[in-house]
Amino acid sequence: MITEIAVLFVKENQNHKFETDFKEAGKYISAIPGYKKHVLQKCLEVSNKYVLLVEWDKLEDHTIGFRQSSEYLEWKRLLHHYYDPFPIVEHFVQVTL
Repeated sequence: MITEIAVLFVKENQNHKFETDFKEAGKYISAIPGYKKHVLQKCLEVSNKYVLLVEWDKLEDHTIGFRQSSEYLEWKRLLHHYYDPFPIVEHFVQVTL
């Protein structure tokens, strides 16, 4: 299993709309084979900062299965216009419990 981590900075005064659209976008990512779960967390210190954590069976479930799907196009349509700057997405594997 791998964890995708993205730090998201949402444009000013867009938090509420972003959170609403994110809930809608969840149905697209969760439809992809290899998807396990995701969570969006909001930073307490920086009001427009979020972290997205997504668990996948394997890296290719995200990089190929999701990113090359029609579901990704809907995800992108709903969410990508909120980010400034555009997030860096990285993938991690657990090494200890």
